[in-house]
Amino acid sequence: MVKVYRFSGLRPERAYAAKIASVPYDVVTTDEAAEVIRKNPLSFLSVSRTDAILRDIPADDEQIYEKARETFQEMQEKGIFRRDDAPSMYLYRVKQGGNLYLGLVACLDVDDYIQDVIKKHEHTRYDKERDRTRHIDATNANTGLVVVLYPDEGDIFGYIESILQEGEPDAVVKTEQGNVHELFRISDPVRLAHIESLFARVPATYIADGHHRAKSAVTIAGDRRQAGTYEAEDGRFMAILLAHKRVKIHGYSRLVTDLGTYTPESFLAALKKGFEVKAYGEIDDTVFRVPPLRGADGHHVFHMYLGGVWYEITCPVENPDDLIGSLDVSVIQKRVLEGMLGITDPRGDARLQYLGGARPLADLEERVDSGEFAVAFSMQPVNVETVMEIADAGMVMPPKSTWFEPKLLSGLVIHTLGEGKKE
Repeated sequence: MVKVYRFSGLRPERAYAAKIASVPYDVVTTDEAAEVIRKNPLSFLSVSRTDAILRDIPADDEQIYEKARETFQEMQEKGIFRRDDAPSMYLYRVKQGGNLYLGLVACLDVDDYIQDVIKKHEHTRYDKERDRTRHIDATNANTGLVVVLYPDEGDIFGYIESILQEGEPDAVVKTEQGNVHELFRISDPVRLAHIESLFARVPATYIADGHHRAKSAVTIAGDRRQAGTYEAEDGRFMAILLAHKRVKIHGYSRLVTDLGTYTPESFLAALKKGFEVKAYGEIDDTVFRVPPLRGADGHHVFHMYLGGVWYEITCPVENPDDLIGSLDVSVIQKRVLEGMLGITDPRGDARLQYLGGARPLADLEERVDSGEFAVAFSMQPVNVETVMEIADAGMVMPPKSTWFEPKLLSGLVIHTLGEGKKE
């Protein structure tokens, strides 16, 4: 049984929503975040990425988190944010190109995470987990959404979709890319109770994005329990729940700084000993992102940009029953990144960087052509059922296996924790 909770959200006044709303903290570099904040000091990145403001001190310095607390508090004192007068849930709708996404923003239970009612498919990195734990503790808030999928045959989605037909959004934000983000508050107790009863029939949910935010929330709850300051809101974290058939998955690109002992020519020759390699002529962003994702004939497929040329790299799937080993990302890690380039730690090796697969291929080309990276690999997406099957089996996918859409904005609604009173 999945528990979903109402909360009295802290939300920007309607006039400020477009200025406050920002991309999630982890999809921009420090330089990119600094430029956004320079142009728009009200951007919520000024809270979630204060390392981009205090550039002259280490990114994990306590001053970074104190600055986040001060900035967030100042926004509240100025009346930029206001708290809803009753516990609520929120509908979040994204209009993106020809796609329409709709999710429910509510709080989930840290104990459901611990007991695996909320399932995971990725390991967390200690440095990122520690960063978000300190950030939550300093701001006393969940400032970003954990994206969670729920299996649904239409009952839940159909009900929450019906609510939209009766009201206007409480906040509307249009991004530079032309995407429209809308937030609708649900405060009617009857509707909220019905939503809670619908989710009570769901056996499990699945984290799609935000593993570090979720794990950090669990850590905070444990710390406060141990300190004797725990309150109910400390044991909950904010999430957006999306029907599993109504999200989109992209691959996650890999970029490598150097070819080790190889030249571009010898690297290509070595690849041809274990893979079928085909060079492309003119390409665009649709070439690598069309079905069949891995081929109906059971082949791994990924694409490589090297020396100004795109290549298709394929090989047969050896064991389709091996849930992890049969993933394209497992094959490229074992046979190429580790086997050929000596990258044994995909979570920590500085030679390996990742780029979300929704980014245009031109971004990969630019980073290789500039000399910043020697080679780039564009990966095909995994289907959502595979992700859920792996999570159900208690297995963990390799790092950066999936890039889920929609990507939600931060700052439109915030869940605050307890006040820290002794029990």
